[in-house]
Amino acid sequence: MALSERSVGEFLAALGERTPAPASGAATALTAALAAALVELAGRFAGDEEAVVRAKALWSRLSELADEDAAAYTAFLAERTGANRERIIGVPLEIAECAEETAELAERVRKQLRTAVVGDAEAARDIATTAAKVARRLAEMNG
Repeated sequence: MALSERSVGEFLAALGERTPAPASGAATALTAALAAALVELAGRFAGDEEAVVRAKALWSRLSELADEDAAAYTAFLAERTGANRERIIGVPLEIAECAEETAELAERVRKQLRTAVVGDAEAARDIATTAAKVARRLAEMNG
């Protein structure tokens, strides 16, 4: 079952298990996906349809990356090949790129708002910025 199809409680329980995956990469991807969903919300209030569409695409891709990260790490533990190492570096880098784009989009939308939803856009920006930093660090550690 895809991580994004689990309930929040099931995902949290899976993270807490003594298993190699899901772990910080999947958690970071889903955290960034939450930020992108907040951008979608804020974009709707801002009337920025382009931001809404892009935010939806970002949270969708980040959800996929959570699964890809778990699969990549599991494959690497089973067989420590160069290709598997590239995947455990490449997936977190893509998570970082998506999170950085989410943060930029959140800031763009924030500038368009004059309501309490500004706080949602700011939260999205800050969460996504932190997720990008964590994902880049994971890629570095996996290298």
